[in-house]
Amino acid sequence: MNPTGPFADELRIGVAVSVPEPYAAELTAARARVGDPAAHLIRPHITLLGPTVLPTAALADADAHLREVAARHRPFAVHLRGTATFRPVSPVVFVEVVEGIASCELLEVDIRSGVLDQELRFHYHPHVTIAHEVPDDALDRAFADMAGYEARFDVTEIHVYEHGDDGAWRTIGSYPLAG
Repeated sequence: MNPTGPFADELRIGVAVSVPEPYAAELTAARARVGDPAAHLIRPHITLLGPTVLPTAALADADAHLREVAARHRPFAVHLRGTATFRPVSPVVFVEVVEGIASCELLEVDIRSGVLDQELRFHYHPHVTIAHEVPDDALDRAFADMAGYEARFDVTEIHVYEHGDDGAWRTIGSYPLAG
């Protein structure tokens, strides 16, 4: 996979658990309050497969792979609570996943196989980003402002997103969990 693309015959995709409403709006607002420029470009989510450049010709194979993966996994509950950070390694503040971690980890490993096989730069850690690459004081504010945040929801499907030239991530497919 080419991490610097995409080029004319490629697209950049990601696979995630989408955070449902009303929580998505709350998390987007939190990200916007700290001046994160991606607040309205990236829907709140738990990443299962990070940005991946895929040849356009492999999209049908990726679609089939994701359908098979989703069919093997059961719906599960997610509980988000509190904040944490990847600093100093990465300028990110996030809401923690405190329930549903194992289900996310199993999905991530299964997705990152076959046509989507790749090595990770960092160990997989399910989370929902609320501040990324903003000044330190904004990261501190996001950490403090959302420290008491809590949300619970059921995950019944996963989504594949395409990264557009405008920086926005758009849903291009959904796959029901049916295991």
